[in-house]
Amino acid sequence: GRVAGDVARVLRVGAQRLIAAVLDCEKPVVAAVNGTAAGLGAHLAFACDLVLAAESARFIEVFVRRGLVPDAAGAYLLPRLIGPQRAKELLFLGDTLTAPEAQGLGLVNRVVPDGDLAGTSRDWAARLASGPTRALALTKHLVNTSLDTDRAAAFAAEAWAQEINMTTEDAREGLRAFADRRAPEFRGR
Repeated sequence: GRVAGDVARVLRVGAQRLIAAVLDCEKPVVAAVNGTAAGLGAHLAFACDLVLAAESARFIEVFVRRGLVPDAAGAYLLPRLIGPQRAKELLFLGDTLTAPEAQGLGLVNRVVPDGDLAGTSRDWAARLASGPTRALALTKHLVNTSLDTDRAAAFAAEAWAQEINMTTEDAREGLRAFADRRAPEFRGR
């Protein structure tokens, strides 16, 4: 039989730790979804900063079909991404979403032909890697924490992030490039 607390413990050290690692990672994380993303697979994609999906991809909140409560942060992520009403519809009914439907709800940034998924995800990753990585890390932090804070705290965090970012070489390069009317060359410092 089950020991009380086992399910909660397994979730904390497994699925929840994985979702938290993606949310807390300083680097932007790009999901490239093909096939069917159900349950944890869907939530892992939704935790990512940018989500690309092949036209044939599907997303399923499968838990209700099995008599289960959503895990892997589904009840945390979905309301923040699409609002509580739409989240409840997906979680209560367990319907399969096509990639275009998921994009329409705001769960997917872009749907691409199946054959373009790998190339597009590589392109996005390269663009992010060649960008001002410290500014991107601070931006990700500001956006993610904004959902759990009030305006005064968000404004204070923004001022703090600006202060920190202005000490970076990339910020100075970005301003110089703007003044010189040329493309900046960021180095992640």
